[in-house]
Amino acid sequence: MDYNTQRKSLALPEYGRHIQEMVNQLMEVENSEERNKMAKSIISIMGNMNPHLRDINDFKHKLWDHLHIMANFKLDIDSPYPKPEASVIFEKPKTVPYPENPVKRKHYGRSIALMIDKATEMENEEQKMELTHLIANHMKKSYLIWNTGSVSDDDILRDMSELSGGKLAPSPTFKFNEIRENTHHKPRKKYQSRKK
Repeated sequence: MDYNTQRKSLALPEYGRHIQEMVNQLMEVENSEERNKMAKSIISIMGNMNPHLRDINDFKHKLWDHLHIMANFKLDIDSPYPKPEASVIFEKPKTVPYPENPVKRKHYGRSIALMIDKATEMENEEQKMELTHLIANHMKKSYLIWNTGSVSDDDILRDMSELSGGKLAPSPTFKFNEIRENTHHKPRKKYQSRKK
């Protein structure tokens, strides 16, 4: 018996062994014109395997790149797209640096800390106050996502002062927006059958 586990591994298993065998035969064709014609036929078959992806802009480009990958980049054909380089295709992604500055209050998230930093740098006092009010309301919403109970307005204002180094405070007439109870955390009602 001939098992797949005993065969050579496929470069792109999603296309299957039959397509790989077609590509192997394509590489043995010596006539350039016949090779180009056969390559277009294989591309057409590969495209028919994933018809739902035809609307993607670079779908055809990907198919030609995949053909070169299955041919181990040794295919000499007149492709409508430049031949990809193995070093570029198989290049490992660069390591994304982890943020070095830890978030002081994790339940608010990093975006709140960045907004507070931006607000403290603002020179226009009117815009600064408007942004401070928006941040305060957003802080309360963020707090209630993690603490489904309640939070006092004084706690939010204290945290804002601490995170801004005492540089931000809402106006004396500021009132928090009314936040409706979060219904996402409520248990669902049990399903009741309509049959009697």
